[in-house]
Amino acid sequence: MSGKRLFIRNFWEERKMVGAMAPSSKYLAKKMLEKIDFSTARVIVELGPGTGVFTRKIVEKLSPDGVLLVFELNDSFMNMLKKEFKDPRVILIHDSAEKIGEYLKKNGLSKADTVISSLPLANFPAELKNRILKESHEIMHDNALYVQFQYSLNAKKNIKQFFKRMEIAFTPVNFPPAFIYYCRK
Repeated sequence: MSGKRLFIRNFWEERKMVGAMAPSSKYLAKKMLEKIDFSTARVIVELGPGTGVFTRKIVEKLSPDGVLLVFELNDSFMNMLKKEFKDPRVILIHDSAEKIGEYLKKNGLSKADTVISSLPLANFPAELKNRILKESHEIMHDNALYVQFQYSLNAKKNIKQFFKRMEIAFTPVNFPPAFIYYCRK
């Protein structure tokens, strides 16, 4: 099954976990990654990759000694990712984003340089949203980058609780159009 069809099917079946009807556009992917310094980012964490639109771009730019930890809960998406990503730098984790610290330790890593999130925070209960944001903040190096996209500005207040330095961009060339939050610890 193609990535687009799989995405649409999962959107209808699991609306709390899949936040859109279509995978992210290449334009959103470019915006999401444009502030990451791949020459210094050695440990990158991706939350909610879906069909891997951002994952592919990250792997293209990831340094030879870099590590990408990818957290995906959806079974269908995880199976698709496992088939595609055989790169030893990519660690696929079929578990909740609340456990980032646990998996960093399991893999001999202490902190992340960048966290990229596609999680549909607007669909999550406040308690879960805050646990994920708190965990993301705690596992990051000082001055590390947190990048999150959303289809509205509803999550701004929650994100601002954990990341005081925030810049917001917008891309209309996505379905639906998206806001990108660039945050520094």
